[in-house]
Amino acid sequence: MTTTTDASLLDLPYDGLAPTATADFNRDGFIHLSGVLDAETIARYEPTITSEVIRLNTQDLPLAERDTYGKAFLQVGNLWRENEKVKELVFSRRLAGIAARLLGVHAVRLYHDQALYKEPSGGITPWHADQYYWPLSSDRCLTIWLPLQETPLEMGPLAFARGSHNFAYGRDLAISDESEERLKQAVAEQNFEDVVEPFALGDATFHRGWTFHHAGPNRGTEPRRVMTVIYMDADIRITEPTNDHQQADLSWMPGAVIGQVADTPLTPVLYDDRV
Repeated sequence: MTTTTDASLLDLPYDGLAPTATADFNRDGFIHLSGVLDAETIARYEPTITSEVIRLNTQDLPLAERDTYGKAFLQVGNLWRENEKVKELVFSRRLAGIAARLLGVHAVRLYHDQALYKEPSGGITPWHADQYYWPLSSDRCLTIWLPLQETPLEMGPLAFARGSHNFAYGRDLAISDESEERLKQAVAEQNFEDVVEPFALGDATFHRGWTFHHAGPNRGTEPRRVMTVIYMDADIRITEPTNDHQQADLSWMPGAVIGQVADTPLTPVLYDDRV
C-alpha cells in the first residue's frame, strides 16, 4: 500500500483489495481490511475528531444511570458539517472508492458520518442491523468502521455474523435489549459465524446495511474511538419510511422526495469511477 504523511493519502487509491474482495463482501456481508490508512494520517485527524466529540456530545448522565444504548457509546453525527478538517476525512476518495468497489457500483454518495466513542467501562453494543434505520430503496449501502487507535479484544471491537445479511429475520428490530436477545439467539440457531477480531492501527471494516453486528464492552482504560461513514449507491432512491426511526432519518436528506434519487446538499457524490 502506498503511504504518505500528507493528507493527500485520503485521495490516493487503496491497493489492498484482493481480486475476490467484492465477491467475498457479497458472500460474507463484511470485510476487514488492513492498512486502509497509515498511522500518520490517523494521528493527523484523531485529535480533531475527539475534540469535536467532546464539544458536541450531549450525553451528561453517568454510565450507571444510562440505558443499554446509552452505555454502548457516545454518538455524534455529521461532524463533517462542523469542522473542515473532519470533512477532509469524511469526503476521502480513497475510502469512498473502496465502498464503491465493494458494492459493485460506479459511484457512491454520502449518507452521513458518525463518531462512536465507547468509554472505559462502556457496555455492549447490542446485536442489530443498521438498515432498519434507513429509508432507502436497495441494499447497496454500507458503513466503514474506522478505529482511531489499535483496538484489542478488550476494547470491544465491532464483530459480525458472517452471511447474516441474507437472512430476513430480525429486520424489524431497533438496537435494544430485545435486539440483543433475539438476534443473538438467531445467530446461534442459524450457525452464523460470530467473527470477532482485533484491529491494528489503520485497519477498517466495511459492512452491509443488513449485516448483523455487535460489540463487546470496553474493558480497557482508554476510550474506544471510532469514526464511521455511511455510503450509498449514488442512484439509490428514497422510500416511504416504515418506522419512526426511518422517518427521523429523513432529516439527513433535507429536501429529499420519496421515490427520487437521494440527491441533496447533505448527500453529495464522493466517488465516481467515470469521472
